[in-house]
Amino acid sequence: MVRVIGFLVGLGFVMVAAWSLLWGAIAFIGDPPKPTVEHEFHKHPKHLALASDGPMGKFDRAQLQRGFQVYKEVCAACHGLGLVAFRNLEDLGYNEPEVKAIANQWQIEVPDINPDTGEPATRKALPADRFPQPYANEVAARAANNNALPPDLSLITKAREGGAAYLYSLLTGYQNPPANLPKESRPGPNLHYNPYFANLNIAMPPPLVAEGQVTYADGTKPTVDQMAKDVSAFLVWTAEPKLENRRSAGFAVLAFLLVATILAYLSYRNIWSGMKSRAVRATGPLDPENMAKREAASREAGIEG
Repeated sequence: MVRVIGFLVGLGFVMVAAWSLLWGAIAFIGDPPKPTVEHEFHKHPKHLALASDGPMGKFDRAQLQRGFQVYKEVCAACHGLGLVAFRNLEDLGYNEPEVKAIANQWQIEVPDINPDTGEPATRKALPADRFPQPYANEVAARAANNNALPPDLSLITKAREGGAAYLYSLLTGYQNPPANLPKESRPGPNLHYNPYFANLNIAMPPPLVAEGQVTYADGTKPTVDQMAKDVSAFLVWTAEPKLENRRSAGFAVLAFLLVATILAYLSYRNIWSGMKSRAVRATGPLDPENMAKREAASREAGIEG
């Protein structure tokens, strides 16, 4: 009886679900949802190929240094790198004296305490310090940016869908709003139209506005496109500075597992290869006639027992 009741209850749930699905499909077909403004005008990130892409990718140190220069001269005024220390720049190819000079000459000093008075103070950065934040706190950051909060860029390529391609597209995607953009979706005061941003209107003004905004030491032509690519590559490094080490370790683990698998198979062949033939010799071939004889012998032994 319990099984019958359970079956009826389950059948009722299935019928209700099927009825809801049917009417939902009918409603969707009869009155499909209208596309939103963001769905119509928002664009997916452009394609961006970096040297670090793919399982065999390696960082291009020259590009990372150029990207760091773009960050230093353009982005650092508003965006911090709170998870990166100055000494980490040695991974980009800078030597120790150069890192010390970069830290000492950084435009934002590090918060500290005056040892004589105990009052808050600032000091020059040291290689062991992390990049100082451009604002004292969130309130100060919003007050300086029309209530918009500039995000920390340490992990930005991990935090945004599309990663480096999204950043590259965002930096090069500022444009005038299209004529058919609805009035309510047009950028308001202190906002800028960018189809690669989620809601189309972003508070950050275009950071890269003209060719030659940064002068590269290696002679690379500093176009807006090139600067956007370089700083995007640099922020891939800040998000995962040990990327190359992780991939090297992964290949080493795969090689170890491959060798271990081969050794395990050879051990199996060496230890167990003769067990089947010995079992056949002990019990006889497992053909139908032999199996019938063994079953008959087993029954007789059971009767005698």
